[in-house]
Amino acid sequence: MTTKTKRAIFILIFSEFLVCLGISLIIPVMPFLKTELHLSATDMGVMNALFAFAQFVASPLIGRMSDKIGRKPVLTAGLLLFMVSEALFALTNYLWVFDISRLIGGLSAAMVVPTAMALASDITTKRQRAKVIGWLSAAFSGGLILGPGIGGILAGISYKTPFWVAATLGLISAVVLISLLPNDVETNRVVEEPAADAQPSAHPMTRAFWTVPIIILFTMILVSSFGLQGFESIYSIYVNEVFNFSLSNIAVVLTLNGLISLFLQVAMFDTLVSKFGERRVIRICFFLAAACTIWITQAHTKIEVMVATLVIFSAFDLLRPAITTLLTKASESDQGLINGLNMSLTSIGNIVGPIMSGMLLDWNTHSPYLVVSGFLIVSYLMAFMLKRPDSFRPNQASN
Repeated sequence: MTTKTKRAIFILIFSEFLVCLGISLIIPVMPFLKTELHLSATDMGVMNALFAFAQFVASPLIGRMSDKIGRKPVLTAGLLLFMVSEALFALTNYLWVFDISRLIGGLSAAMVVPTAMALASDITTKRQRAKVIGWLSAAFSGGLILGPGIGGILAGISYKTPFWVAATLGLISAVVLISLLPNDVETNRVVEEPAADAQPSAHPMTRAFWTVPIIILFTMILVSSFGLQGFESIYSIYVNEVFNFSLSNIAVVLTLNGLISLFLQVAMFDTLVSKFGERRVIRICFFLAAACTIWITQAHTKIEVMVATLVIFSAFDLLRPAITTLLTKASESDQGLINGLNMSLTSIGNIVGPIMSGMLLDWNTHSPYLVVSGFLIVSYLMAFMLKRPDSFRPNQASN
């Protein structure tokens, strides 16, 4: 990699980490907001759903826009909107303004996360891509993992403090990006030589693009986000009610998961992909996630539950970057649209997963995890239908 490429990747990692940090800063503040402002659980649920809904609607549109006008303007606008969202949340005590803030936050995430992935795909070779996407996935996970802890510490000063700090970091990040990230015309966009018998990539808006492997990959993105949120959203309630986990037990599991997640995505992901290939990594991860989800419903000790939980989270942490890496190899162009669709499907999973698990938990204690494991088993079987990445590109003549 050139120095310019390395600098661009570092800025992308920091930007993605910052936005994901902002997403999760609200978590420790939510109980205080609910009590202090006399809000209902439904009010809080809608507030969170608006963020994911904005991501869902905007991601494919923003992705397409970044393909046309360039990555840097979209990233800059996304970071500035992130600053506005966090500042607005800090300034108000009205529910409708909180809702607007979360909508703006979802829009900013839709602009930054898939665009950062798209730019990383633009400026790396296929050999480098798994490593870089692993770093970006680690930034994504790291922000979500560290956000609640940092938010809780800063909220000790004032419940507004986390959002003022996030807004300030958003402004600084936007200034750094404007100053140091090369313009799109200056970026060394990597275009590798196609094989002699390769056909041009079909446009993502044509029927030829939607081959079976592409449909399977997008389905897996949806299932992995649905499964993770379906598992994670009720985890603390489930283990507390069924296995009498204390807050300290849950904290230990989540802390260990954060450390393992960062290690796997930063240090191990590229090695695993190089040794086994994305397809085998995907199959193994779906199998382990399904098996351990079933194991939790049959476990008898806290140690069993902790081990199974760490395996499940680790499998999900490797699944997303592995699937994303394969998607970026589907077409050397239109990376913005592809990553936008990726984020949009993730948002659907983030909305549907918690709602489904919550409803099933009210009906039967184990039913949410049994349903999640069923979806994971189906995805494991679908993974055997995946072909090599170089076979994803359809013959344009078939249009």
